[in-house]
Amino acid sequence: MRMRLNDYARSRAEQLAKLGYVALAADIYGDGKVVTTPDEAGKLATKFRSDAALLRSRITAALETLRKNPNVDAKRVAAIGYCFGGTTVLELARSGADVSGVVSFHGGLGAVPMADGAAAAPPATGIRAKVLVCTGADDPMAKPEQVAAFQDEMRKAKADLQVISYNGAVHGFTNPDADKAGMGPLKYNAAADKRSWEAMRQFFAEIFGPAKSEK
Repeated sequence: MRMRLNDYARSRAEQLAKLGYVALAADIYGDGKVVTTPDEAGKLATKFRSDAALLRSRITAALETLRKNPNVDAKRVAAIGYCFGGTTVLELARSGADVSGVVSFHGGLGAVPMADGAAAAPPATGIRAKVLVCTGADDPMAKPEQVAAFQDEMRKAKADLQVISYNGAVHGFTNPDADKAGMGPLKYNAAADKRSWEAMRQFFAEIFGPAKSEK
């Protein structure tokens, strides 16, 4: 969710590590900020959802930190994100970052504007990352017209894009605690969770080759 870098996000990083990848869970808000209510979360997230340069600078800093890890091949990196994190990794792709791929799980699909409300300039190098979007077919935060607009944007940018839509799934479908968040129409969907994780694994196998745990 957009609450903070929490145990759920850390657990996903641990799952990636078990597959044999080096994983970093990024604290986009910074300073270990923790919020406890939807209102607090909304105010903090809005700061980043209305300033593409700020959001991109934070995820880029996380990316560069990962690349400095001696166990990482700096030319073979990817980023994944859930909800607000999904929005964030799509902005990383839109920035033209030289990453192998990004995966958004039930993330917001609309481009984040600049602080003055203007649209961010398209990257001079184009979108270099391959993009996988896993979204709920019944997610009121990613309606069919929004998905279509995103696909059109990526088509014009000549991005390598896959969009997988899960019938019956709404926002937050990968999080077992989604129903408890108190942040609107969120609901866990075990089938969509399992299938989207497997889709990510196949995507990684395509861009990186088999994971260490599968060799």
